[in-house]
Amino acid sequence: MLSGPVPVDLQGGLPPLIAPTTRLLLLGSFPGVMSLDQARYYAHPRNQFWRLVGACIDEPLPDMPYADRLATLARHDIGLWDMIAHCRRVGSLDAAVKQASLHPLAGYLKIAAPRLRKIGFNGALSWKLGQSLAEHGYAVFKLPSSSPAAASVRFDDKLAIWREMFLS
Repeated sequence: MLSGPVPVDLQGGLPPLIAPTTRLLLLGSFPGVMSLDQARYYAHPRNQFWRLVGACIDEPLPDMPYADRLATLARHDIGLWDMIAHCRRVGSLDAAVKQASLHPLAGYLKIAAPRLRKIGFNGALSWKLGQSLAEHGYAVFKLPSSSPAAASVRFDDKLAIWREMFLS
């Protein structure tokens, strides 16, 4: 009998939600266990992602069914994806990520999202792995994590930083 979480090879996260009209891309590190289980971005009920983005675009995202959330992001030319394509991890914390393979974003984004101008990195690991995308002409933004593990930063403080990206 095993005790504690079992390491899992995560052979890929969620598919990109990116269109040719995408102007703003929000990149996480890698989906949490609940998000992978449900095949939904930011599925954990305490994750503040939908609340933060909803406040920034003045849409009630947390109150919408998931499909409507995604359609609303698309209407606002906002895309979603993650930096990491594959990794080995126990649980959902970024600190537990091992053997990470990254998505080849620089080349992919030029083709998939030619109107892309801004990239927001949701959390420290995403920022660490992706900030070099600025070298490809994108405005990049380091955002405080929406994760429930990042509870030391108040929601209003996170929102102020997230809003700066949407307003610039």
